[in-house]
Amino acid sequence: MNPDAEWLEPGGRGGFASGTVGGARSRRYHALLLTAARPPVARTVLVNGVEIWLETPAGRFGLSTQRYPGGADGADVLAPRGQDFLVDFRADPWPRWTFRLPDGTQVEQEIFVHRATGLTALGWRLPAPAPGCRLELRPLFSGRDYHALHHENGAFAFAPVEQLNNGGNALWQPYPGVPGTRIWSSGVYRHEPAWYRRFLYAQERLRGLDDQEDLAVPGVFVCDLSRNGAAALLLAAVPADNAASSVPPLPAAASAGNLLPALRADEERRRSTFRDPLCRASDLYLVRGGRGPTILAGYPWFTDWGRDTFISLRGLCLAAERFDEAREILLQWTGALSGGMLPNRFPDGGEEPEYNTADASLWFVVAAHDYLDLVPKPTEGTALERHARDQQTLLAACEAILAGHAAGTRYGIRADPDDGLLFAGQPGGTTALTWMDARCDDHPVTPRVGKPVEIQALWLNALALMSANSPRWRALYERGRVQFEQKFWNEERGCLFDVIDADGQPGRRDASLRPNQIFAVGGLPLVLLSPARAQAVVARVEAELLTPATGLRTLAPGEPGYRGRYEGDRVARDNAYHQGTAWPWLLGPFVEAWVRVHGDNRAARAAARARFLDPLLASLPTNVGINGVPEVADGDAPHTPGGCPFQAWSVGELVRLAFGVLS
Repeated sequence: MNPDAEWLEPGGRGGFASGTVGGARSRRYHALLLTAARPPVARTVLVNGVEIWLETPAGRFGLSTQRYPGGADGADVLAPRGQDFLVDFRADPWPRWTFRLPDGTQVEQEIFVHRATGLTALGWRLPAPAPGCRLELRPLFSGRDYHALHHENGAFAFAPVEQLNNGGNALWQPYPGVPGTRIWSSGVYRHEPAWYRRFLYAQERLRGLDDQEDLAVPGVFVCDLSRNGAAALLLAAVPADNAASSVPPLPAAASAGNLLPALRADEERRRSTFRDPLCRASDLYLVRGGRGPTILAGYPWFTDWGRDTFISLRGLCLAAERFDEAREILLQWTGALSGGMLPNRFPDGGEEPEYNTADASLWFVVAAHDYLDLVPKPTEGTALERHARDQQTLLAACEAILAGHAAGTRYGIRADPDDGLLFAGQPGGTTALTWMDARCDDHPVTPRVGKPVEIQALWLNALALMSANSPRWRALYERGRVQFEQKFWNEERGCLFDVIDADGQPGRRDASLRPNQIFAVGGLPLVLLSPARAQAVVARVEAELLTPATGLRTLAPGEPGYRGRYEGDRVARDNAYHQGTAWPWLLGPFVEAWVRVHGDNRAARAAARARFLDPLLASLPTNVGINGVPEVADGDAPHTPGGCPFQAWSVGELVRLAFGVLS
């Protein structure tokens, strides 16, 4: 058991609970009750954790683990040290711990989030009767934005605004305007207000960010384990404008001990439908927001992004045959069309959507056509009529996207009338329009102004997909297809240029060896190269960019600017983000390309599964994010995972491979 590995329990509307196996929170985002006030955004941390002590006839033992800064020798201090008593941890179907104390007492702990309500349920039980066991639970409160940190102050309201059942059912409103917190327990509450200071978050320290926090403890819940054999704590967010209400469907006087089995049974039914670990992992990212169902780009800090949504949807929804969710997501995005573009991000604060990518809208065209190809077509009645309306709406959106891009739209995105290829960007601009979008001091690290190779692959695929609807797109595709192979082929290196007409200078070519060229062969419906050149591209990418079980490097070792470690403060990490760091999501297009150039037959698919997919799937239960796939990994060995520990498109592309490309 790796005590630093992270577990995640998602809610159904953008909130979640998360932490580490050992118990010590290592990120500001680790919390037991984290809610989205405007689902799936405006996230607030209400209860960060619980201090847990178990009293037995042999003494008092801490089951929780907290990390604090520097002891006498400068090393971090763990107190209490519940992880020392940890003998087993299992993540499925939700996080469960088994502790064994020095006196032989064994305690089981579980945590799960109820999707329908966002309620976090914590339970403890003694597998064997043990007299004289009493559990003390001290919730650690903040009430802050999930990106921020909390510090001791005089404004925190320690007193409950409502108490029932000897305080075993209580409601807190720590700050005005912040969602309230209702806690049900199977014990009684004793008011003992206190500040717990200087919790240390190791991952924040590694990222060069503020890493210490103070949390408020209103009091302690005391549960007699000897008499009941089990104890429970239920944490629920209450809207700030309705802080005196209970949380439907839970009655205000409900007993946590009675509710826990019912909630657990509901979760069991939900999770039993996802027996495959990969499908269970994919379910983390599908939530319902104010605009309907959506896909969260990753946990713990991403919300829903356009590019990530359309890439992820092809695996999380289509390959997994979750067609209803795919339909709703695609249709709702059509309402955000503007100038032939779809937004890449809806800001947390409710500001205007950000239309700042050259690829998100083109990924929508690909995803929409995949949906229309895969969804079973009804044969009659209202279902057939609805399908026809959906098809009309989606194709109209695709048409508007192509028309906007052909005529010219934001950020200089336009079809070049000379070669039919798509130009994107403004020389010297501050916006990076491709997926390689890291910026430092308001300047793109990899600006890629001009005609980036994967943008052309997306553009030509979109034109081909829409050719049946318009001869105009067929003609533009045919001209661009010929020009693409002629202009992008780098004879000297036996692969494709990354950008042509770079920086807006006709004829200037960027020969950096990057993975973006793989989309000319895999990841999209069409192969845009001759068989010999397609094979050469795949071989070159495999030889210089593929890393063991972690995806493709964003820049080949030996290239100017290569950075093999994704580490340090924000500036250092942003400068490495697309300059050598490996990305697991790129394994999807690479493996599809590999299969295509190796015969696209059963033998090739079996070989690809054994060689590329199975090693990564084997790491899921023990990954840095348990049952998840991280955002990135170091380009240099040992390819340490980094970034977001649970990334949607990383999982989505694996699902697309497992249940689509390689099936």
